[in-house]
Amino acid sequence: MHTEMFPINDGSAWLEKALAVLRTGGVVGVPTETVYGLAGDATRADAVAAIYAAKGRPAHNPLIAHVADLEMAERYAVFNDRARKLADTFWPGPLTLVLPLSTDADLAPAVTAGGDSLAVRCPLGPLRDLADALGHPLAAPSANLSGHVSSTSAHHVLSDLQGGIPLILDGGATSLGLESTILDMRGEAPVLLRPGAVDAESLEATLGVSPATTDDQSDRPVAPGQLASHYAPRVPVRLNVLPQDVKQGEAYLGFGQHTLPDHETLSASGNVSEAAEVLYAALRTLDQQRPMAIAIAPIPTEGLGRALADRLQRAAAPRS
Repeated sequence: MHTEMFPINDGSAWLEKALAVLRTGGVVGVPTETVYGLAGDATRADAVAAIYAAKGRPAHNPLIAHVADLEMAERYAVFNDRARKLADTFWPGPLTLVLPLSTDADLAPAVTAGGDSLAVRCPLGPLRDLADALGHPLAAPSANLSGHVSSTSAHHVLSDLQGGIPLILDGGATSLGLESTILDMRGEAPVLLRPGAVDAESLEATLGVSPATTDDQSDRPVAPGQLASHYAPRVPVRLNVLPQDVKQGEAYLGFGQHTLPDHETLSASGNVSEAAEVLYAALRTLDQQRPMAIAIAPIPTEGLGRALADRLQRAAAPRS
């Protein structure tokens, strides 16, 4: 299969080209504000199967349904007042809500991995425009091989999926660089399943209560990003490594004062937002050099740093 790269511009050519693929059950690499997604019509079993096949994704790992607005989301998931308030506050944006699946939702069963809950988000950018034009939610996990480092540019998508998908929309580098926050709203208390660009403090300010956290790394997750090993380069990763402890043959990924000359850094100034934006690109760059391992400097865990820590812990986890 030939994979075409097509730029997103001010006209509608990119939209029509992508819709032509989506309407026939195909999949498209699409930028969002978080990372690039691999999008397919969430109501079509063939499109969702194509997503799983292109990524090599385990069938038990569910997908996020991306919608154009709250009205579309409520056709597929059951919202309570708190979930609706979160949507009103943070959508469009990097917050995914896990909610009960509507009994009459006509989604392909593989979107929920056969479960009775749905992870749903209204994103910023071209993915939202496509969902609106298509009139259906778009299932869209990160556009990379399953378990590998997520893609923050069209060229990252091409590197992983060339020949496996027909079209990649090139919208440049993503602005946030980390996947969405995932919040489980099915029970009495909200539960943070995956930290992301919307931090726990912002969620607490809206809900009036701090979300509970979970260390569950179930073999049957209800949302993406819960598997122990994820977001991983091909070489091993070591965390919280000071410059003096870097081993021969390791590449070093610094942060703030913990840097080494002639090595990559996530942020020389110690800016966590800057680190999040460049994390995946830096991991891919170092991975291509095939060092013995990638050693990563300590990073603060407050605010967005919590999401960074989550991604790095999963990148460093033992591989199955």
